[in-house]
Amino acid sequence: MATMNSQKIKSLVKAGKPGRYAAGNGLYLRISGEGTPTWVVRYTINGKRRELTLDQYPTLGLADAHAHTLQIKQDIRNKIDPIAERRRAEIGIFHTVNDLAKDWLEDCAKRLKYPKIPQRVYTKEIKPLIGDLSIDKVTPRDIRAIISKIAKSDRPTIANDALTYCKQLFRHGIKLDLLTHNPAEPFNMSDAGGIEKSRTRALSYKELKSVFTTFKENLSQFKRENYLATALLLCLGVRKGELIAARWEEFDLNDGLWNIPKNRSKTGVPITVPLPKQVIEWLNELKVRAYGSNFIFPTRRASKSEHMSLDTLNAAIGKLFKENKLKVDHFTIHDLRRTFRSLLSSEGVPGHVAERCLNHKLKGVEGIYDRYDYLDERRDAISLVVKKLAPIIN
Repeated sequence: MATMNSQKIKSLVKAGKPGRYAAGNGLYLRISGEGTPTWVVRYTINGKRRELTLDQYPTLGLADAHAHTLQIKQDIRNKIDPIAERRRAEIGIFHTVNDLAKDWLEDCAKRLKYPKIPQRVYTKEIKPLIGDLSIDKVTPRDIRAIISKIAKSDRPTIANDALTYCKQLFRHGIKLDLLTHNPAEPFNMSDAGGIEKSRTRALSYKELKSVFTTFKENLSQFKRENYLATALLLCLGVRKGELIAARWEEFDLNDGLWNIPKNRSKTGVPITVPLPKQVIEWLNELKVRAYGSNFIFPTRRASKSEHMSLDTLNAAIGKLFKENKLKVDHFTIHDLRRTFRSLLSSEGVPGHVAERCLNHKLKGVEGIYDRYDYLDERRDAISLVVKKLAPIIN
């Protein structure tokens, strides 16, 4: 059996002659054509000859190289292939729930149309409580703590979403053979936010007048940007995410048009929203307030997102309700979209035009054959709503 000592290694390295030099027990010092000395171990497993690179000399000394070789030989006796194990390690190491969530959210991004929703719920609701825990240390009590905390904050829909995503997250862990059980599986909607009912809330003209009066009286708390965002949502009937994440490049204020691209439209179809004169005035004010930002509603604090949080408006309205400043029945931002639709009906706008104002696809045969976008009709319809609401908003 060939032997090697430090003096011989130095001599070989100095000579720089390419080759593989035995150090015993399957360990070799390999010198490349460029003269770089590297330790390698040769072994046989499952009838196949294999060679594993360790590290360069002198980063890895002779004694340590022998120690690594002994461990490798022990692994081989236990039918463990070190090269296969090294490749497995490159696939990903999962220690904490955050490690698992990163892989799960990447999977969500590939298969979901709106992957930012589970990402937002995980980041805000799940991660703070269990993100740093070891995957196998999460218990049903931890899951209950998550959904109970959300439910107590009067956000039943988010509580249900959080439970759903917890189940999906830990099922992903089971698929990866990191877990044998799902700590979220024993729970159902009744443990979280309860069975959700379709909302029917729409605000009357009298209620809207009261609401905007309250907003004006509390502008130090309900910021002007919040005020204008609420006005735009009510008068245009667009979805919250479509407006809050809007960029100035989507707007042609000279022609009074807002082109929502398909990647931000919930239906996946682009739509052009006509903008009445009063709405353009509000947008011009927001442009000044944006201080050169690409977004209509830039973030007001250090954040990963460049635009205002999608939760900001509901949180601000919720605070006014909590302080008993709003003197109407409880409503959310999404209820303004239903209010807009009700206002269109009250102004005599035909149903098919009203549905296109909401960027809803027309149903049945009409939806298949009617490709006309009703831009002029929608401009007239939105103008009617703005004309009715402008006095109380302004």
